[in-house]
Amino acid sequence: MVAEVYGRALDGELTLSFSAWNIGEVLRVLDRYRRRGWLSEEDYEAARRQFMGETVRLLKLRLLKIVPVKTRLLIQAWPIVEKYHVCEADVLQIVSARHVSAGELYTGDKQVHEAALREGIDSTYLGWMHQEACT
Repeated sequence: MVAEVYGRALDGELTLSFSAWNIGEVLRVLDRYRRRGWLSEEDYEAARRQFMGETVRLLKLRLLKIVPVKTRLLIQAWPIVEKYHVCEADVLQIVSARHVSAGELYTGDKQVHEAALREGIDSTYLGWMHQEACT
């Protein structure tokens, strides 16, 4: 599914977007996997380089929009955090999708998926990502 969406973006069919916060989240997960020994140093560096390279490439091609973390978006997230008991970093995905009028939100987090649907955002649950609490 993810490869298909990226392929559609590269074909010019859609524009991708995510919060600037998500870049740090990806780097945090890669670092955690490296520290736990799930990724070798070499694999960590390759994955990091690939992620950052793809991000920069998509930005240069104007196929990716990074949503800045703005106070206004954080404030919009607060009632959703309280309503659905989802951490602010995750809710930021929902308010960022709303901010750019995203046609669809793709997530591997079931709580984010369900909250997005309840908030009126079309969401696809990928269901393959390992979930850990926001800490």
